[in-house]
Amino acid sequence: MKNLKTKSDTTRVVHAGVEKNEHLAVVPPIYQTSTFKFENADHGSRLFRGEEEGFIYTRMLNPTVQAFENAIAMLENGHKSLACGSGMAAIHTVFSALLQNGDHIICSDAVYGPTVTLLETIFTKFGVKATFVDTSNLDEIQNALRDNTKVIYVETPGNPTLVISDLIAISTIAKSANAQLVADNTFCSPILQKPLDFGADVVIHSLTKYLNGHADVVGGIVVTKSENDYKQMRKILNQTGGVLAPFDSFLVHRGIKTLAIRMERHCENAQKVAEFLENHSAIEWVRFPGLESHPQHKLAKSQMAGFGGMIAFGVKGGLSSGKSLMDNLELCQLAVSLGGVETLIQHPASMTHASMGKTAREAANITDGLVRISVGIENVNDIITDLKNALGKI
Repeated sequence: MKNLKTKSDTTRVVHAGVEKNEHLAVVPPIYQTSTFKFENADHGSRLFRGEEEGFIYTRMLNPTVQAFENAIAMLENGHKSLACGSGMAAIHTVFSALLQNGDHIICSDAVYGPTVTLLETIFTKFGVKATFVDTSNLDEIQNALRDNTKVIYVETPGNPTLVISDLIAISTIAKSANAQLVADNTFCSPILQKPLDFGADVVIHSLTKYLNGHADVVGGIVVTKSENDYKQMRKILNQTGGVLAPFDSFLVHRGIKTLAIRMERHCENAQKVAEFLENHSAIEWVRFPGLESHPQHKLAKSQMAGFGGMIAFGVKGGLSSGKSLMDNLELCQLAVSLGGVETLIQHPASMTHASMGKTAREAANITDGLVRISVGIENVNDIITDLKNALGKI
């Protein structure tokens, strides 16, 4: 479609990445092939030398995957993107491309647990040092800067505390230090937030979450602002092999066609659930960007088009009461992950963030009593009724 970039996101999610093909298919075909034939020896040689665009081997590039990558790059207002076999493969690709022996990275302390583990147990072996700070506090970022800081890595909203970091301010700090700002945008999707527009250099998503939306694909994606970063990361991805398969690319590309309307329902439902929890006598506290009680509510309004579907809260009575709540739910499912059409609830300290260790969790305000809920697109009254019934059994 001509001038698709000028259309609204609600339109772009339906048509992004759908290029004209030889059979005029409305849906991009699945190229379920490992390799591609060359027209002749010279054609193959030109492709390998990079003198001509084309397809050689699916680990290197595939038409189905490329169509999907183009769609996400457009939605994020980016240059190009790289589809990876998991969210962690995407993060690993970015770190491998931007960091080397002797470099330093500043990372949000409220971040997906395995990201911490990756930096502290694998990249330390290659001479990379990491400092974890509250990236909602600009002074902490400034104080953590070193001469060898090459990356500032931010999750906003943070996982699982829902803390909000100021992307424009952090990008200014990063540029002054000749570092690159990398933003994990998984909690928002490009419908609610476009970090590249706020100064980020690279954006990461776990495709498993909102972009796919149906809890049936594991994947990740990297969106770059520059051709140099894209080429560097494509080389890393090709060599390490953590690519997304064509069929999975097809599934997520199909999933994003409903992304805009799904995010609208996630936001509406989460707002009502958060308000219910905040007014329930069994709940000690609630953290949701859409509540005026959230410390960065105004900041969230300034850089997010909606407040998302994620809520963190604490139940009075601590962990034992939280366990009682989770064990007595019927509609809300006790499972890790997030961003699917179904409502999921889990306990980060013993599940998704257990690998961080208690000291790191406490430093990031991930308390033992924190419960995280990913609000789905079911009827919101059914979700609230399920929570009310379970809370009544504590």
